[in-house]
Amino acid sequence: MSNPTSPKAKRIRFAPLALATGVLAAVLLSVTMTGTLSGFAAQITNSTNTAATGALTMQEQNSGATVTCTSTDGGSVSNNTATCATINKFGGSTTMIPGQTVTTPITIKNTGTVAASTFTLTPGATCAQSNAGTSNGSATDLCAKLSVVITNTTANAVVYSGTLAALAGSSAFTLPAVAAGGTTGFTFAVTLSSTAGNTYQGLQASLPLVWNYAS
Repeated sequence: MSNPTSPKAKRIRFAPLALATGVLAAVLLSVTMTGTLSGFAAQITNSTNTAATGALTMQEQNSGATVTCTSTDGGSVSNNTATCATINKFGGSTTMIPGQTVTTPITIKNTGTVAASTFTLTPGATCAQSNAGTSNGSATDLCAKLSVVITNTTANAVVYSGTLAALAGSSAFTLPAVAAGGTTGFTFAVTLSSTAGNTYQGLQASLPLVWNYAS
């Protein structure tokens, strides 16, 4: 009697099972590879991200721009404070007579890259009197005999009008803000009182002035 489960029959039964197993493995591999190797993507790279500081610098010039002083003349923008002795706001005349007026125009410019939101002019604490030559009068109150009118010609506004004696030690004068690159013009008109007599000869008065910008 022959064996119903012959080797040939086993091979025939195994063939469909092996085929089914192979198809299932192929499907699983296909799903796995599809999730790994395909899909949509998007990306943005910000390659330049910087922040930089601006600068606030000041320039002063006399009429005709023959003399220029800048706030960096003191060394660098790190200091940004300089003393300018070459632009005399009171005219520098040594031959004034009673009743005479000497007018000096100047400009202050914002040469920086940021606006000066605050702009002030601060007089020195003291108006000093000294001898101007070899023949000197005996008066001791020249600062009270010299009056000055400071005018902001850009805004057409008088900043100060009075004697040098009263100007000395006064509070800072607030001026209009200045945009980057902006220029403000001023005139200083100094007058020797018509009542000044011989005792005021050969004398001079001096008062420092300080310009300030702040952002």
